[in-house]
Amino acid sequence: MKKINKFLCLGLLSIAPALTEAQELNARVTINSDQVQATNKQVFTTLQNALTEFINNKKWTDATFAVNERIECSMTILITEIVSDNSFKGEIQVQARRPVYNSSYTTTLLNHRDTEFSFDYTEFEPLEYTENVLNSNLIATVVFYIYTILGLDFDSFSPQGGSAFLQQAQQIVSLAQAQTSWTGWKAFENDRNRHALATALQDNTSEAFREMWYNYHRKGLDEMAANPDRGRTTIIGLLPVLEQVKSTRPTSPLLQMFADAKLDEVVLIYSKATTQEKQEGYKMLSNLYPALTNRMESLKQ
Repeated sequence: MKKINKFLCLGLLSIAPALTEAQELNARVTINSDQVQATNKQVFTTLQNALTEFINNKKWTDATFAVNERIECSMTILITEIVSDNSFKGEIQVQARRPVYNSSYTTTLLNHRDTEFSFDYTEFEPLEYTENVLNSNLIATVVFYIYTILGLDFDSFSPQGGSAFLQQAQQIVSLAQAQTSWTGWKAFENDRNRHALATALQDNTSEAFREMWYNYHRKGLDEMAANPDRGRTTIIGLLPVLEQVKSTRPTSPLLQMFADAKLDEVVLIYSKATTQEKQEGYKMLSNLYPALTNRMESLKQ
């Protein structure tokens, strides 16, 4: 998988082997309007197609991607209320995946549900984004998650490799806060909104988490095809970082982000561990996520 070598050092991108250049994302967009009644639901089909083209056809970085290296991701927008002919409320579910080296397995990078999403859209209006300029909460939200996906993906291949993209996401938060009618951007309003997520990925507590994130993927998962025991041992040894995060900031969105993306995978990794490791893993994970112990039952056997 060329991407692993390519992103070990972003400074080497300019001398990477010649590739068929492609955009970074291979996104699937779905607009679900089943919960609402409307005389013209064609607008949602139009929006779905327009967002798919907007995300997939724009170049978001200076990096070179081959077609088979595009980041697999999805955005599902659930419409829960039609406020007016061109104003809507709902939520957005964002997922992103990353291939694991020398295997057919893909690991989830992000599985995030954002319930504070309202936007205006008139059918056939152009979807455009200019850096440092925000005219639409729809575009602001979508681009925020694009940069978050890029940040998490690049971080998984290179230590702190996604910093530039996470800073872009933070910049969008700062700009969006000036729009008082836009939802999901306010500080301290919700510990899972866009402001909270962007801040958590940039503040002082994120450094250890992001280092763990890189080692989890590159030195853990990517090693498992060649040496399953070594990869598993590495991952198990990294998980106490989550306890550090919880001790420093108990409500950190990073904890929930990790659980949403990785908890089932971690339990599966523990399934091949020793009985003592399983017991220790269950104790640690149940302390971190007491409401999710039903997903850890296999570690008690």
